[in-house]
Amino acid sequence: MQNAPLRVFITGASSGLGSALAHHYAKQGAMLGLAARRGESLLALVDVLPNRERHCVYSLDVTDRAALHNAAHDFIQHAGGIDIVIANAGISRGTLTEYTEDLDVFERIFATNVIATVATFSPFIDTMREQAAAVQSQCRLVGIASVAGIRGLPGAGAYSASKAAVISYCESLRVELKKDGIKVVTIAPGYIDTPMTQANDYAMPFLMPADDFARHAAAAIARGDSYRVIPWQMGVVAKILRLLPNCLYDFLFRNAPRKKRAQPNE
Repeated sequence: MQNAPLRVFITGASSGLGSALAHHYAKQGAMLGLAARRGESLLALVDVLPNRERHCVYSLDVTDRAALHNAAHDFIQHAGGIDIVIANAGISRGTLTEYTEDLDVFERIFATNVIATVATFSPFIDTMREQAAAVQSQCRLVGIASVAGIRGLPGAGAYSASKAAVISYCESLRVELKKDGIKVVTIAPGYIDTPMTQANDYAMPFLMPADDFARHAAAAIARGDSYRVIPWQMGVVAKILRLLPNCLYDFLFRNAPRKKRAQPNE
């Protein structure tokens, strides 16, 4: 393993899980490439990180593939390579199929949560292959999924389906890249205390502080875990959910709390 600082690229870095991961890796001395839509928030984040001069900020929308690829190539050039890429950008809204206007919400969620994950990884793979072949670093591509992707939650069809897609996509990619020495890590958070979950008006079992999540996630990434649910208690719940027969799952979750639908112009 290299002695030089880790080179880490994170999308959705301006708040929530992305910001917590940025703080964690910066404290470890990493060089960061931080991408998010809110440029002012990114600059405010970098101002409080250690070794501010090491980090690069990219104000962009992850659904803009050209901007994302340009940022990836710029960071590779700036950092002299790449070690970890974390596709963290994601959005969540309640959706109901019978509402025609929710089709646009489905599209936005899939574009941000799924297609942008692919677009985030794509421009880094060639460089990672070269580094792995030269035994220069242990490269990681990290997809941030969700426990919500394990079973379809009522009222969250778009979000659950998008995170299920991230889990399956990362699994496919993991097998594809194994021969190249690139590890693909899937992290499935449960309830983490972030602005996204703070909007929920229902009980959230095993709610974890974001900085604790970042610490556990970074450990799983360093180990090269193929799949990790955080916190571990939600991992137990996830295993049980997988085993439930459909009839029992349907009975237990028919009245589950639902995330609010998007409002007009939101």
